[in-house]
Amino acid sequence: MEEKARQLVARLAATPDSAVRYLPFVHRVLTVPLLSAASAVLRLTLLLSRLRPRRALPVPVVSVGNLTWGGSGKTPMVDFLARSFHRLGISPLLLTRGYAGGDEPKMLRRRLSDTSAKIGVGANRAAVAFSMLRKYGYIHHSKTFCAESKPSSTSKLQSGKIGVAILDDGMQHWSLLRDVEIVMVNGLAPWGNTHFIPRGPMREPLSALGRADIVVIHNADLASEVQLKAIRSTIEENAATCSVFYSRLVPSHIFEVKKPLGKIPLNVLNDKIVLCVSAIGCPNAFIHTVREMGPLKIDRIDFSDHHFFNAHDLKIIQETVRNLMDQHGKDAIILITEKDYDRDPEALTTLDAKVWVLSSSLQIMPHKEQGENEFMRKVKEIIMITGRAKPHVVDWTPS
Repeated sequence: MEEKARQLVARLAATPDSAVRYLPFVHRVLTVPLLSAASAVLRLTLLLSRLRPRRALPVPVVSVGNLTWGGSGKTPMVDFLARSFHRLGISPLLLTRGYAGGDEPKMLRRRLSDTSAKIGVGANRAAVAFSMLRKYGYIHHSKTFCAESKPSSTSKLQSGKIGVAILDDGMQHWSLLRDVEIVMVNGLAPWGNTHFIPRGPMREPLSALGRADIVVIHNADLASEVQLKAIRSTIEENAATCSVFYSRLVPSHIFEVKKPLGKIPLNVLNDKIVLCVSAIGCPNAFIHTVREMGPLKIDRIDFSDHHFFNAHDLKIIQETVRNLMDQHGKDAIILITEKDYDRDPEALTTLDAKVWVLSSSLQIMPHKEQGENEFMRKVKEIIMITGRAKPHVVDWTPS
């Protein structure tokens, strides 16, 4: 029942005002007005939250956020930034809320286990940051990012000290000041019906794009030129001075749910029967990626974002995969995303079928001489500018 309610809200959030009259009577006269009233309350709450005092950290803070709920590539971008800073010899601290069962921090912890990244989880990310900085120590930005000071990458990593903080889902988190504001936009569904949650997908109005230093249009490889042009036009109207980049998710390999350290080549899906099961913000992007791998047949079961698979769900998945095997006279594979795996690694191991996980990474797409190197160069440039503009933070411990 709860899952059906979430799916209903998601459908209504994608329904423009011009189409409301075509909804069932109960939704027109009851559900939509109630959601609209809740949206107004949320908007007021957001305005009040901005009155809270903000704290500064002694290391640069890079915020990764969005204006809408789910599917915009925030977590893959956090993963990308953490690896990029690690390669630069700068140990990153990831600050994440751990929302809805904590699938995102679990995934980040697993994926970044071979890096110097440290992960702090908690709703009060300022308090978590202070605790982690006390535990590991920190390196001031003047020693990590300023052109005049260039210690070796090896020495910085060996020190174990934190050199930068990455604020996951940070755009609406007001407790910390940030040096760089990165806003992710889903190229397939950028703004929905433009209403606030829960009547729509918006967490802030489009004018909030004016705070962005960098906007990244995610799933840009799946969007048409017309869609991308419209998104860029909206960005330029609200954030004329920010840099715009394109990104996509690139699959690297597959692994079995019971063997997460194994790597199966992507071409194994060629000519296979595949049931895609996901509880993510943008399942259409997942389906498109799988389709490009050449399976014989794709079926899908979509759940709401962050959904935990229960016994009833597993029964539906098992029945669906059996029907696929009966129809085609061959084995079928259940394929899930990394977020679905990390949310509850044991959930799908009870199924009588092969359950595989698709592993992917964010890639900044080359576009008009704007690629990964240019992206990180821009991030570092903004950090250096904001670093020179603010004093050395001394009293950063919580009161």
